[in-house]
Amino acid sequence: MDKDYKKYVDEISPKPKYAKNYTLAFIVGGIICCIGQAINDIYMNFGLDKIKAAGATSMTLIFIGAFLTGIGVYDLIGKRAGAGSIIPITGFANSIVSPAMEYKREGYVLGVGANLFKIAGPVLVYGIGSSILCGFIYYVVNLVK
Repeated sequence: MDKDYKKYVDEISPKPKYAKNYTLAFIVGGIICCIGQAINDIYMNFGLDKIKAAGATSMTLIFIGAFLTGIGVYDLIGKRAGAGSIIPITGFANSIVSPAMEYKREGYVLGVGANLFKIAGPVLVYGIGSSILCGFIYYVVNLVK
């Protein structure tokens, strides 16, 4: 019976349009990155060095992603672009703000605060944990030399 049901589900499920999805993800992700590069160039033209401009660009993109999520625009972009809107740093901002917006009716502590890192939390934990592990390995390897 399970095989029959799986066959039935496969028959009635809509087939994804891979070429269209890949193309939109590539274009939207590229546009977001080009906007980031333009922001970086503007900061450098205002006299910031390369490192400070990169930090200011990251902060600006995070703000833009959070703001667009807050007003509901980033979700519309994500519906069309798919992974093209998730990969850049603006997608990280979206992953933090979306759960907070969803639970804001439950209050600032139990709603927003408790759910702020619901999606991004595991990414942060494993990202920070792996960077500590790599740093430790780097330290040990250089200590031996």
